[in-house]
Amino acid sequence: MSVRGVPSPMRPPTDTGERPMVLIWEVTQACELACEHCRADAKPGRHPDELSTAEGKALLDDVREFSENQLVVLSGGDPMQRPDLVELVEYGTDIGLTMTLTPSGTSALTADSIEALSAAGLKRMAVSLDGATADAHDAFRGERGSFEETLRAARAATRAGLPLQINTTVCAGTVDELPAIAELVADLGAVLWSVFFLVPVGRGRILDPVSPQRTEDVMTWLHDIRADVPFGIKTTEAPHYRRVGLEAREQPTDDQPPGAKRRAGIIAGDGFAFVSHTGDIYPSGFLPKAAGDVRTDDIVDVYRNADLFEALRDRDRLTGKCGACEYRHVCGGSRSRAYAATGDPLASDPLCAHVPERWDGEAGKSDVAGD
Repeated sequence: MSVRGVPSPMRPPTDTGERPMVLIWEVTQACELACEHCRADAKPGRHPDELSTAEGKALLDDVREFSENQLVVLSGGDPMQRPDLVELVEYGTDIGLTMTLTPSGTSALTADSIEALSAAGLKRMAVSLDGATADAHDAFRGERGSFEETLRAARAATRAGLPLQINTTVCAGTVDELPAIAELVADLGAVLWSVFFLVPVGRGRILDPVSPQRTEDVMTWLHDIRADVPFGIKTTEAPHYRRVGLEAREQPTDDQPPGAKRRAGIIAGDGFAFVSHTGDIYPSGFLPKAAGDVRTDDIVDVYRNADLFEALRDRDRLTGKCGACEYRHVCGGSRSRAYAATGDPLASDPLCAHVPERWDGEAGKSDVAGD
């Protein structure tokens, strides 16, 4: 990994130039729900060009070259729509990968299916709660009954011995629900609450984000409650939560459940990679700028050497406020949101309220801007 400029004392020691901390495989775009924020713009039916079972196993074999215990998240759409899901989990487990899952809260997510996934070696399951009541959650998910299905699945995961993660989207329509959702996360016995700040891609383009100042307030609140809740807290597509922690003169606990080994945070392309249902290799599912295709390219080589990934790992190539920011090596801003807003993945994150002392008001433009 090549990094330009004088190293910052805040630069975290990581090996994210060699392997992603998190690799997500979108196994399908098929889903029964019609969620307002859906990145995948999911459809009821499966795409005819989805990676097959054999291609999926070949992908997992390739991913194993990153690390024996590489973390793999199977996502969608709704991964429960793939009849080979248990087979894929078992295969990944058998070759030494850490297999986790983010299913949708539908009738397909039964106690029996969760038991089968647990028996196949699944290490964690994450479900989404975007409201603390059935009315709020179901309206956001576009399906009556989704709230109750999600709660049933969460409890079934706990009974099956699976660590439970809860994901929540933060936008103007959900932000007031956060304190009540936090109580529900605790009641369900979750080990981690992942708080996702909306990126306007897919159907999420029609939703209203929270303002930068409201974002700051939410992050301060998350930082304040973290010591009093029985679960870990992380933010997704909002790495400036680390700055909030540093400004409070403490290291933030934004990416690990209690008791886990602390590590540096990650952003799109830097500790994070995404494979689409048809095999495209992206820095993130929220940054749909392809750097390769697993059917023709080596995913390890793409992650380590593709120009886009190398650029995203070089925080000194950021432009605008993010490029001038003293926290860029521990934060880096959401590259996905920058891309969604400007077409340039190295531009400033428009959701950040922080104004760096070195900021001169010049936005600038990188050499990897979109078409």
